Amino acid sequence: MADLRDDPYAPYAATPAAVGTAPPTHEAPAESGGAVESTETVVTAETTETPEAAETAEVVGTVEVVGTAERVRVLLAAHPVLDGHSGLAQLLRHSPPHDLEFGESALDTDLPRLRAGGVGAQFWSLRVPAHEAGHHRAISATLELIDRVRAMVDGCPEGFRLALTSGDVTDARNCGRVASLLGPVAGHALGDSLSVLRAYHALGVRAVTLAGARWADEDGALSRFGQEAVREMNRLGVVVDLSGTREDAMRGVFTVAKAPVLFSHSAARALTDHPANISDAGLALLGANLGVCMVSFAPDQIARAGRPPDLRDVADHLDHVREVAGPRCVGLSGGYGAMADTPRARGLEDASRYPLLLAELLDRGWTDADIAGLTWGNAARVVRDTEFAARTAQQRRGPSTATIEELDGAQAARQRQNGWPAGSA
Repeated sequence: MADLRDDPYAPYAATPAAVGTAPPTHEAPAESGGAVESTETVVTAETTETPEAAETAEVVGTVEVVGTAERVRVLLAAHPVLDGHSGLAQLLRHSPPHDLEFGESALDTDLPRLRAGGVGAQFWSLRVPAHEAGHHRAISATLELIDRVRAMVDGCPEGFRLALTSGDVTDARNCGRVASLLGPVAGHALGDSLSVLRAYHALGVRAVTLAGARWADEDGALSRFGQEAVREMNRLGVVVDLSGTREDAMRGVFTVAKAPVLFSHSAARALTDHPANISDAGLALLGANLGVCMVSFAPDQIARAGRPPDLRDVADHLDHVREVAGPRCVGLSGGYGAMADTPRARGLEDASRYPLLLAELLDRGWTDADIAGLTWGNAARVVRDTEFAARTAQQRRGPSTATIEELDGAQAARQRQNGWPAGSA
């Protein structure tokens, strides 16, 4: 297995031999509702199929496709998916217990489907709704989510493993567990306090999103306290998530940050105008930062005019992010963790469908190294580099004692005392 420190863009020395079972075969979507017809026969250097195996190769439409499924299987065995956004914690907070280990038909994700999809790690979103932004309710709600996820991970030791460091992520994957990273936490759930940020970190949180926080959202720019919050996240080793952050605030973060950032669930605004998506100018800044845009599968973030969204739309967004920001700056964000009947892009209905998307990208000319970076290497690098940046920062400075009242003035103090204004999150 590839180590977390391996460069997915270095030439492969050898192709893995034993890679487990192949991912399930599903029909890919098309405008006509049938299967997508390939225009060429795919044979790769990595394919080791015998003539007998070739006879049983998958037939899509009327054209035989040889080697693509095997190529995806080999790639996922060495470079599984590190997914940027699982919403399961919020769902289970208000739902009865579910059997994630043996399969849960009422949900769009569980361990069997995560394994079939080649998922080796995921961020567990701990974002609480905007209506819980005031009077410290957001803090207690976030603590409940942390408690729920940790209990879920502890209750399923053969499937999940809590990951607090980049080494934990690697170890979990190499042991066949899904590495579980806590976060992102909602910015408004920090309560305008760096002490609360440190408390979350002590509980295992490794990502915080700035969207919704007054100091990153209210005036569209990053305030002085917001700048100090980013510095403290870098010092602690907490990944800064910019999904949904306004562009002026985003630029402020790129100016201050000493570690790569993450967009945990975004796509290309040039293709779909959605507030959580990134403009081309933002993608260019992301490329300079060597951060990662985890491209969302959410239908409203990838939909194009004229037809229902499907996996080809996600592939279009991935192509665009790769072209503008660079191949080292793109990742995957399935956003699974909802009821099974939740609207989804066709072809990506549940967590087992990642191999279909990768097959589409291979057919578009993505290289093995590009796929390795997309699924694992790029996001894993952000986790690792954030951790390394924290070690450096901790040698130079201790915990910040700054308050929002000191940095942002008396008005911020009054707003904090009275609770967050309606709609601020």
